[in-house]
Amino acid sequence: MPPVTRSTRATADIELGGQPIVLDHSGAAWLPDGGDLLVADLHFEKGSAFAARGQGLLPPYDTVETLRRLERVCARVKPKRVICLGDTLHDVAGEARMAEGDRQRLSRLVAAHDWVWIAGNHDPEPPAAMGGEVMHELKIGDLVLRHDVAEADAAAAIPVGEICGHYHPKAAVRVRGRRISGRCFATDGRRLIMPAFGAYTGGLNAREPAIDDLLSPRFHVYMIGRAGLFAFRRDQLLSDPKRAV
Repeated sequence: MPPVTRSTRATADIELGGQPIVLDHSGAAWLPDGGDLLVADLHFEKGSAFAARGQGLLPPYDTVETLRRLERVCARVKPKRVICLGDTLHDVAGEARMAEGDRQRLSRLVAAHDWVWIAGNHDPEPPAAMGGEVMHELKIGDLVLRHDVAEADAAAAIPVGEICGHYHPKAAVRVRGRRISGRCFATDGRRLIMPAFGAYTGGLNAREPAIDDLLSPRFHVYMIGRAGLFAFRRDQLLSDPKRAV
């Protein structure tokens, strides 16, 4: 296997739609030209949604951890605007289940920046009560930002660059005889699929057709590891083992 390429420090620089984009080890992406910070699939209150259904395997503390991650990256990057690419809430009742302290922390974050909530399939009505602006998609120059590729108008022209969430990509590779996996950014130079930012979001292998078919055969991933971002080509990625039926 060709040697593993490590990105510079905890970031990786790519270009999409004629714009520079910095992929961050946190799982966020930074558009330096306009000062925009992008995050996808926070899924606030996923733990409490499972608990409400009697599925107590996930303790309902994911919102606290996800907020902590979001506060830290905002404090470090100091964005002018934050854009959440859908599925901010795990379900339409998620905002009502939020603890008051978590509501206040999120409200403070929103008040400190220009803020855009892009609607997702889990939250067609994002938490507008917190402030900010709700959109179904957003254009920044030649870039189109939306939650899900499937939500695009089939009759519309293919964008020069597209950034979406929804798919929760993860990558699996073999390094020194060991299989390792982790959340990842996946991009082919035209489309960027963001990793899920939320604490309890899980992931879908980037070689699964739902992701693989959206990208060209020469796509790359930037896997989030403990020490930073690691770049791999599509042909270096492992598929998930087939489970017996």
